[in-house]
Amino acid sequence: MSTSCVPQVPDPKLPPLVAACVQAINTFDLDGLLTAFADDALVNDQLRDYWGKSAIREWAARDIIGERLTMHVVKIMEHYGHFILTANIDGNYDKRGLPDPLVQTFYFSAHGDQIVQLIILRNQSDF
Repeated sequence: MSTSCVPQVPDPKLPPLVAACVQAINTFDLDGLLTAFADDALVNDQLRDYWGKSAIREWAARDIIGERLTMHVVKIMEHYGHFILTANIDGNYDKRGLPDPLVQTFYFSAHGDQIVQLIILRNQSDF
């Protein structure tokens, strides 16, 4: 069964920077999402690098906001100052051949109040 396309309110236990990112994604707020990133940040989405705000803007406009992506946070943990978030993903992307729900892991690294690195992976399960 597919997760709802209705934007999810971020879990109040999320760190503020991560919560702002999730909220921006779930409300399709491109400018709000970009505000969370440092000017020279790196996003690696499924093994593709996007360096700097210009590249991150293009990626987010196309693959996040353009696909009307939503995240339903399943789990978050802190590991040595980094945050690892697992979420069920939905949206208007091509779902052929993908599991339902699509579960992705987001590895956030921050410096001060900005994201300096975000790695997004669809990790394989051993089940």
